[in-house]
Amino acid sequence: MDEVHVAFVMGKSRVTPLKVMTIPRLELTAATLAARMDKMLRSELQGELLESVLWTDSQSVLKYIRNRTKRFHTFVANRIAVIHNLTKVNQWRFVDTKNNPADDASRGLSIESFYSSKGWLQGPEFLKKSEAQWPSIPKELGSLLPDDPEVRKEAIVTSIVTCKMEKTPTSKLLDYYSSWNDLKRAVAWIMKLKKILLQMREKRKDDSTDLGARQDKGKRLKDQMLLLNMPTANALRLSVEDTENAEKAIICHEQRQHFKEEIALLEKGKQCNRGSSLYKLDPIIEAGLLRVGGRTRKMAMPTEVKHPMILPKHSNISKLILSHIHNQVGHSGRGHMLSKLHQRYWLSAANSSARKIIKNCVFCRRLQARAGEQKMADLPLDRITPDLPPFTHVGIDYFGPIEVKRGRAHVKRWGVIFTCLVSRAVHLEVASHLDTAACINALRRFICRRGTIKSIRTDRGTNFIGTQKELEESVKQLDNNKIKQTLLKEGIDWTFNPPSGAHHGGVWERLIRLVKKILHSVLKEQTLEDDALHTALCEVEAIMNDRPITTVTNDPNDLEPLTPNHLLQLRTNPILPPGLFQREDLYSQGRWKQVQYLADLFWKRWTREYLPLMQERHKWNTIKRNFTPGDLVVIIDENAPRNTWLLGRVVKTLPGSKGLVRSVLVKTKTSTIERPITKLCLLLEATD
Repeated sequence: MDEVHVAFVMGKSRVTPLKVMTIPRLELTAATLAARMDKMLRSELQGELLESVLWTDSQSVLKYIRNRTKRFHTFVANRIAVIHNLTKVNQWRFVDTKNNPADDASRGLSIESFYSSKGWLQGPEFLKKSEAQWPSIPKELGSLLPDDPEVRKEAIVTSIVTCKMEKTPTSKLLDYYSSWNDLKRAVAWIMKLKKILLQMREKRKDDSTDLGARQDKGKRLKDQMLLLNMPTANALRLSVEDTENAEKAIICHEQRQHFKEEIALLEKGKQCNRGSSLYKLDPIIEAGLLRVGGRTRKMAMPTEVKHPMILPKHSNISKLILSHIHNQVGHSGRGHMLSKLHQRYWLSAANSSARKIIKNCVFCRRLQARAGEQKMADLPLDRITPDLPPFTHVGIDYFGPIEVKRGRAHVKRWGVIFTCLVSRAVHLEVASHLDTAACINALRRFICRRGTIKSIRTDRGTNFIGTQKELEESVKQLDNNKIKQTLLKEGIDWTFNPPSGAHHGGVWERLIRLVKKILHSVLKEQTLEDDALHTALCEVEAIMNDRPITTVTNDPNDLEPLTPNHLLQLRTNPILPPGLFQREDLYSQGRWKQVQYLADLFWKRWTREYLPLMQERHKWNTIKRNFTPGDLVVIIDENAPRNTWLLGRVVKTLPGSKGLVRSVLVKTKTSTIERPITKLCLLLEATD
C-alpha cells in the first residue's frame, strides 16, 4: 500500500491593513493569496502535479466562491474573479480552525510550542488518511443570505418608452407662426377660402341643371363665376369680423385640447371637479367658448370684460397672445401687461407667464441688461513689490485740456500724469499736443528726472500706441548710441489696458480727479501762460505727494500718516522701529546711511500700514459666469442713447491667470474689437 507523505513547501502571510476591514474580507484576501501561490508552485516545481486542494476555515469564503447568482461589491468581486480564474470550485475544501495550520502564522506561537507542534511542517493528521476520511463541507453551509453586506443590492430600473406623436395639420399650423397677428390672418384666410369653396359647391349643385350639358366647360365655369358674383383675388380683403372669427376658432381649438374634461361636464350641465384648475372660476360655455363665469354677471359691461375667454397655461397660443400684448403696451412692465390681458382673456398663473415673456424679450433685455461683472482680480506684482526706487513701475495718462495764453491767442495744453504704482507718488508734465512727439518728449523728461522705468501701464490712447511703436523704431535706428543701447538692455515693459476699460487704470484715474480738483482750486478762473502753468503743476505735484496714503487718526501718540514724500524727499520725524540701521544713523555724518535708513523706514511702514489697506475687495467679490464665444452682447457706448448701442457676438475670450474672463473680442457688423466685460451687456448666452 502506498504511504502518504506530507511535507512543508512554502508559507506566506500578510499584515492586516491599517484600514479597518471585516473578517470575511480578510479571509477572502488570504484565499486569493493561496490561489496565487498554487499557480506559482505549479509553474516553478519540477514534476507533474496531478491535483491541488485548497483549504479554508471560513464558511463565508466558501459561499462566495460557490456563488453563481449574486453580485458582490467591487472589493469582493475582484478577488472572487481572481480565484475563479486560477482555480476550480471543487478544489476548495473546508477545514475547522483547530486543524488549520495557517492559524499558527496569524495567531503566533512561542518557540517551545512551535517545536512541539507538528501542524505547521507536517499539516493536519487527516491528510495522511484516505480522501474519504477528509473533512467534508458542512451541510449547513447553504447559500448566501440576502442581507449579506458584501452582496450588491439589485436596483430596480423602470424604463419608459415614449413615442413621438405625429402632429396634426392644425397643430403644425398653430406652431408654425411666432406672431399672434400673423397666425390670425393665416387662419382667417383659410376660413375665408373654405367659405368660398363651400359656396361654390352649393351653387354648382343648384345650377348644374339650368346650365345644361350643351355648354362647354369654359362657358359653364364663366356662368358659375357670374352666379357667385365672386370678386377677384386682388379685390379680396380680410375684415375685422374675419380676424375675430379666426381668433375665436383658434382659442376654441386650444381650449378643447387642454380642457376636455371640463368642457364635457359643462356641456352636460354639470360643474367642474374640485381638482380642476378652473373650479374657482365657475366657468361657462358661450358660443362654444369656455369663459370665466365669476361673480360679476350683473355688471353692466361688455361680455368680453365680464366673461373673458380662458386661455390654457401651457400653450403656445397663450405665449403668442402675451407677446402680442407686451408689444402693444410698448414693452411696459408686468402690471400693464396683465391689465391689458384681463380686458379680454383670463390666464391661470398669468403673473409668472408675463414674467417669462419679459425675461425672454430681446428688446427688453437690450434696454435693461446690466453690464458684465467678474470677481475683482488680484493686484499685479508691479503694485505690491516693495524696496524698489520710486517710479520703477508707473502708470501714465492724460488730463485736460488747459487753456493758456500765448500773446493774444489762447492755446490748449494737456497734463501728463506719471503715477508710481507702488508708492502712489505723482509726477506731472505738460504736453503741448496730443500727438506722439509730445508724448515722447514728456516721457523723456520724466525719465531724465526720475530715473529708469521697468514697466509702464496705460490705456489704449492712439498717442500711447504711437509712442510705443516710434520708440521701438527709434531705438533700433540709434543702435550705435551708447545711451540708447543702455536703455535697450534695461528695457521697458509697456502694458496696454483693454479699450474703454477705465477701471483697469483706476490707480491713476482717481489721482487725475484729485489733480483736477486741486488745479481748479488754485487757478479758479485764471488763464495762465506756459511758464505759470508749469509752476502751478509743480505746486499741485507737491500737494499730491504730501497726501496721506495710510489711515489718519486723531490719536496724538500715533505716527504721522505715510505720504509719498517720505520716499521721494526722505523727510520724516519717526518713532523708529528696529531694523538694519539704528536711530543714530539718522544723525550720522555719512549721508548715505541717513538716506538708506529713511528709505528702509518708508518700506517698513508701507508694508505694515499701507499694504493691508489693499487687501479688501470693495466690489465684485463673487465669481460670475464667464463670457463664452457665441454670446450675443450689446456694446455699451456712454456717448450714445441705449437703444442705439451696437450688437455684437463674442468670438474670443481673453482669460486671466485664474481662468476668469475680464476682456473679450467682439465681432460687430463692421469690425472686430476688444472690450472689457464691464462695457458689455449679455443678451443671449451661446447655449440659448
